[in-house]
Amino acid sequence: MAESEEERHLKLTGDFDCDPTPLSTLRHSTSHVMAQAVKRLFPDVKVAIGPAIEDGFYYDFAKGEPFTPEDLARIEDEMRVISKADIPFERQEMSRAEAIAFFRGRGERFKVEILEGIAADRVSLYRQGDFIDLCRGPHVSGTGQVRFFKLLSTSGAYWRGDEKNPMLQRIYGTAWLSQEELDKYLWRLEEAKKRDHRKLGRELDLFVFHDVSPGAPFWLPGGWTIVRELEKFVREVLDANGYQEISTPILVNKKLWEQSGHWEYFRENMFLVESEEQTFGLKPMNCPESTLVYRNALRSYRDLPLRFSDMGRLHRNERSGTLTGLFRVRQFTQDDGHIYCRLDQVQDEVTALLGLIRDWYATFRLEPLFKLSTRPEKSIGTDEQWQMAEETLADALRGTRLPFDLNPGDGAFYGPKIDVDILDVLGRRWQLATVQIDFGQPDR
Repeated sequence: MAESEEERHLKLTGDFDCDPTPLSTLRHSTSHVMAQAVKRLFPDVKVAIGPAIEDGFYYDFAKGEPFTPEDLARIEDEMRVISKADIPFERQEMSRAEAIAFFRGRGERFKVEILEGIAADRVSLYRQGDFIDLCRGPHVSGTGQVRFFKLLSTSGAYWRGDEKNPMLQRIYGTAWLSQEELDKYLWRLEEAKKRDHRKLGRELDLFVFHDVSPGAPFWLPGGWTIVRELEKFVREVLDANGYQEISTPILVNKKLWEQSGHWEYFRENMFLVESEEQTFGLKPMNCPESTLVYRNALRSYRDLPLRFSDMGRLHRNERSGTLTGLFRVRQFTQDDGHIYCRLDQVQDEVTALLGLIRDWYATFRLEPLFKLSTRPEKSIGTDEQWQMAEETLADALRGTRLPFDLNPGDGAFYGPKIDVDILDVLGRRWQLATVQIDFGQPDR
């Protein structure tokens, strides 16, 4: 019987470190081939982790000096040597204690640290020739299948994303199932460079960044004019849809976040200050303060639905290594709408909001893509509340005839949500609007 595409590309065994599909597995295997090439060329380098990611892979290495462009060329050449040798990927198992002793003997301290944090009694390793790695798999059957790849860039990355840990050297690459797919992706990368908003921001005098305030743009006159026009348009649309604009403080006592439940989940990502023996935080979201505005007056059910808009300046303490132009920042403006309504009004309000979102993006010739994100592992609220809320959002999407994908377990801790993505001219997906149900605030 002829092998299927899955069988030809994969050897599936046990739990996996990556999505067990041909492309993800190929990329995972390519990261191992790259690590093997690096160890051949730089024997003193220590290896950390090397997963498959969207559109490619990376591997982190402990190396005194950063990799140079010349280093990448040499590594890529060595990878082709390994590919031509068609070395089989071989899985083996050993006890956790044996694996710790094995990697300690090779001086691979990062593998030892990973193993010391694993509860399992037995672990799996994958070997291809002179390289062996701690890994759950899966992998392609041999290095000969790793053919269509390209190393792209290097960067610094803290071990386990913690700036208190050693800085490692990360190499990014991409791998595909055919030369045609690889060429197409590399073309997209070149086109993306031409359209990089950071480059255009400088060239068109729209905004700049400065090391005195990482992740917070300095808007120049031309760029600020665009921002003001967008905010004006937002206000006109929300006013026409019955929203009343409010404005809430940027600096708030932590007791509000404790009461709302956000403190437990967000304090690590907040900028905090101490004053008169009290802790205050720059707000990372507008929601809890909006509830204080709602509570400011005695409300009747006849007042509902009540719609507030808040063009709030927010701050989130994103790690410096994750900051990316205007896409990932520490300071940003969020045009929030908060709707207070009865349970029997929720579906109508969500339906109207979805129509507003659809029309909003149509103005900019953007086609929104919808995802329904359901209950995560850590959450508040009862099973009945979650079921009702998830069904309400799904019914609203179906009622407006908007196709949507299910995104299990990716809801907020306080309720399910509809995430709205858009595709840019190069087919890249960006998450923008979110419609959330919060049934935790009324009880708090």
